[in-house]
Amino acid sequence: MPQISDALGIFAPSLFRDTTALVTGGGRGIGREIALAFARLGANVVIASRNENNLKPTADDIEAMGGACLAVPTNIRAIDHVETLVERALERFGAIDVLVNNAGGQFPARPSDISDRGWRSVIDLNLNGTWNMCNRVGPHMVERGRGSIINIVHIYALERGGPMFAHSGAARAGVVNLTKTLAYYWARHGVTVNALAPGTIDTQGMHEEELGHHNYEVDDGVGLMLGDIPAHRLGTPDETAAIVLFLASPGARYINGATIVADGALSLSSWTPPWDPEAP
Repeated sequence: MPQISDALGIFAPSLFRDTTALVTGGGRGIGREIALAFARLGANVVIASRNENNLKPTADDIEAMGGACLAVPTNIRAIDHVETLVERALERFGAIDVLVNNAGGQFPARPSDISDRGWRSVIDLNLNGTWNMCNRVGPHMVERGRGSIINIVHIYALERGGPMFAHSGAARAGVVNLTKTLAYYWARHGVTVNALAPGTIDTQGMHEEELGHHNYEVDDGVGLMLGDIPAHRLGTPDETAAIVLFLASPGARYINGATIVADGALSLSSWTPPWDPEAP
C-alpha cells in the first residue's frame, strides 16, 4: 500500500469526507497519486482512463484502504464516453464535487516533425477533451451551487511557449484561457476553476514517453533537465497532488481563474533543447 508522503501528510484525514472527486487519467502517474490522495482524505473517487488496465491497480489500492472507487474506461475525446462517465458517477455517488482534468498526452518534437494527424490528436485530447469534461460536469456543479475544477496543464502552456511541445503547448494554452473564462462565469455560482502547471515530474510516463522518445539527441535526458531546473531535482507526483488537494479544499475558495506554477523555478531559468534548434 502506498505510504503518505510529507507533502500529503499536512492535510486533515477527513478533509474530503462525503465528497466525490472525479480524476481523468487517474490510473497512473500524477493522476493515480491525485486519486489516492483524495481517497486517503475520505473522498469517494471516480477514475477514468482510455486504458482499462491502468485503472484496476489504482482502484484496488483505494478499495484496500477502505475507500469507494468507481473505475470507468473513458476516451475523453468522445462525447458519448464522457456522458457515460458522468452518468455513472452520479448514479453511484449522487454528485461530483471535484473534477480534476488530468488526462492528456504529448510527445517531444520539432514543429517540422509533427504530422497533421499528430497535431490534431494532441489538440483533440488535451484541449477538446478538457472542454468535454468541463462542459458535462460544470453545469452539474453550477446547479448545486458548489464545486471545484482543477485543470492540469504544464509550463509550456505559458508565456515562453513550448519549444519541445508546439502541439501540446498550444492546446494547454487554450486550457489556461478556458480556465479563466469558465471561472468568470461559474464563480457566481460557487464553482472554482483553476489550472495547475507542473514542471518536470518524475513519473513513469515522463521516462517512457518523453525521455524514451526517439527525437531526443542527448544521452542523459535527466541530466539535461536537472541542469536547467534551479531546484536541481525533478518534481514528485505527491507534490503535484498536494497542490490539487489545496485547490479543491475550503482554504482555496477565493482562488478562481488562477494558474499555479510548480516547477522548481524552471520557468525562470534557461531551457536547453534536447536537439539542435538550428536544424530545420
